[in-house]
Amino acid sequence: MKSSLPKVLHPIAGRPMLAHVLAVARALNAARTVVVTAPDAAPVAALAKEWGAETAVQDRQLGTGHAVLAARPALADFDGNLLVLFGDAPLLTVATLSRLTARLNEDADIAALGFTATDATGYGRMVTEGDALIRIVEQKDASPEERRITLAFAGMLAGRAATVFELLDDVGNQNAQGEFYLTDLIAIARGRGLKCAAVKGVEREMLGVNSRVQLAEAEAAFQARRRRELMEQGVSFLAPETVFLSADTVIEPDASIGPYVVFGPGVTVHAGAQVRAFCHIEHAEIGMNAIVGPFARLRGGARLDDGVDIGNFVELKNAHLESGVKAHHLTYIGDAHVGARANIGAGTITCNYDGAQKHRTEIGAGAFIGSNAALVAPVKIGQEAIVAAGSVITEDVQPNALAIGRARQVTKPGRAETIRARIRSRKNKGNQ
Repeated sequence: MKSSLPKVLHPIAGRPMLAHVLAVARALNAARTVVVTAPDAAPVAALAKEWGAETAVQDRQLGTGHAVLAARPALADFDGNLLVLFGDAPLLTVATLSRLTARLNEDADIAALGFTATDATGYGRMVTEGDALIRIVEQKDASPEERRITLAFAGMLAGRAATVFELLDDVGNQNAQGEFYLTDLIAIARGRGLKCAAVKGVEREMLGVNSRVQLAEAEAAFQARRRRELMEQGVSFLAPETVFLSADTVIEPDASIGPYVVFGPGVTVHAGAQVRAFCHIEHAEIGMNAIVGPFARLRGGARLDDGVDIGNFVELKNAHLESGVKAHHLTYIGDAHVGARANIGAGTITCNYDGAQKHRTEIGAGAFIGSNAALVAPVKIGQEAIVAAGSVITEDVQPNALAIGRARQVTKPGRAETIRARIRSRKNKGNQ
C-alpha cells in the first residue's frame, strides 16, 4: 500500500476494510471474534475492540497457518465452529459465508472457499474431485499442470475449532516460502480420513486488497453492488454510476437520488425524499418527501423533517429543520433549530462561532427571515416573526415582531460623478 496506515484500515465506502469483515462476522452471529494482528498494531487492535472483537498477536509473520495458531490461546475455552477470514477481503457477504459454514452441518469436516479465477496468478489452486477437496497447493509450489487449474483458493475456510488447531499442529514449513501454510491442513485432514469440501463463490466477492489499484477496484465493486441492492429495493438513481455510498447509508424505497451525489457516513434518507445533483451529505437524516439540492451540503447533525425543501448552495450543520421549512439558496444554518414552515431567505447566515465557542440560533415556527440576514448567536427569533432583508440580528426577536437591524439608506444626488473624478485624478498621478 506504500502507506503509514495499516493495510486493513484503508477504507472501502468510508469504512476500514477490517470493519467490513467484522460487520459480516457480526451479521453471522459469531459467538467470538478474534483479530490476529502484527506486533505494535495498536490502531488495528483499537478498531477490533470498537467492534467487540478480541485480539491476538502473531509475533512473527510465518504464514497464514501460523497466524491462525496465534488465536488459539484466546479460543482455548471455545468449542464450536471456527471460520477463518482475512482483514483485506472486504467484499464477502453473509450469504456466501453462510453457504461455507453450512457444509459443516452437512457432510464436511473442513470447508474451504474458492472461485473460478479469470487469472489465478498468485492464488493457491484447489485440487478437487467433484466438490470434494483433495488438496490446496500454493502457486510457488504448484506443478505446471496444477498451475493450469482455474479454481483458486480465496483463503477462507471453516471447521471445528479443535479440529483446525489440531491439524495446524502438523503443518510444516518445507515449502518455497518457508512458511506455515493454512492450505496444508487440507491434505493433512484427508490423511486422517476427514472429509474436506470446496465451496464456490463469486470472484469479485473474493477480491483481496494489496495495492492502491486493488483498493480502487474493491471500492468500485462495493459501490456497484450496493447501488444495485438499493435499486432492487425501490430506490431511484438517475445516474447510478455517479453516486457514491457509505457502508452504512440507508435509503428507503421511493427516494430519488440525482447524479454526482456523495453520501458520507451516517446518512438516512426516508421514503419519497429527493436528493438532487451534486450534493454532499454526511451524518444527516432526510425526512419523507424532503427535497435537497442541487449543490447542497449537509454535515454532522443535520436533520430534516418531512417536506423540508433545501435548495442550491445551502449548507447545514448540527441543525434541525422542522416540517415544511424552506431554505432555497445560498444559506448557512449551523447549530440551529428552525420551526415548522419557517422561510429562510437567500444569503442568510447563522453566525454560530465567536472564535472560542459555538452558539445556537432558535427560529420559531412560521418565521420569515429576509435575504442577506445575519443572525448572531445566541439568538432567538419568535414564531411568525419577520426579519427584514439585510439585517444583522444580535438580540432576541419576539413572536410576531418585525426586526430591522440595518443602517438607514442615504442617497446623495450627483455625488457619483464627483467620486469618479477623484478616482481618475488619483490614477493619473500614480501613472506619472
